Amino acid sequence: MNDLFAAVRPAFEQLREGVYLLSGFADPEMLFHEIPRILAAAPLRHMVTPGGRQMRVAMSNCGPFGWVSERSGYRYAATDPESGSPWPSMPQSFRDLAARAADAAGFGVFEPDACLVNCYATGSSLSAHQDMDEADRNWPIVSVSIGVSATFLLYGLKRGGTPQQVRLHSGDVIVFGGPSRLIYHGVKRLEAGYHPLTGSCRYNLTFRRAR
Repeated sequence: MNDLFAAVRPAFEQLREGVYLLSGFADPEMLFHEIPRILAAAPLRHMVTPGGRQMRVAMSNCGPFGWVSERSGYRYAATDPESGSPWPSMPQSFRDLAARAADAAGFGVFEPDACLVNCYATGSSLSAHQDMDEADRNWPIVSVSIGVSATFLLYGLKRGGTPQQVRLHSGDVIVFGGPSRLIYHGVKRLEAGYHPLTGSCRYNLTFRRAR
């Protein structure tokens, strides 16, 4: 049914200035094939916010840098705080996809040095936030959906108000940058569902240029 809905959407859609939806742009099976290797080296974990609250979404990283949340704050680190080892390498297929998506959205050459691997279980959500921890915010953010469908929430440059809701299916890619680079965004509570690739979970790959 998800494939049916995706088929009637345009392959490329500008949601607002600087925000683009590329429907079915990614090959979720190819990408998902790489995830077990990454998670074997850097297992999923529920990070703790500076305020002491455990995040609902389990996550890990791959690439030269990984995003971490600690009681001391948010930052990018070259090593996994839990193991002290470098993050697992970012697959070339990940790099290629992020570069193609950014170019398709009109942002030109994009070479990510961080990929956040997020796993949403049924009932998990992501509250409205800005991506603020990158050194140079001229680079776009590329976000890829794998598995169970979810509702992406787009706010404005200020927190609050009624969000634009965008239904994302496996293989969909959101790219945002330019005037919307610091837009508030989140993910609505994940409803119970099943996908043959990921079971009851949704995975999200978020590509960034950290340094």
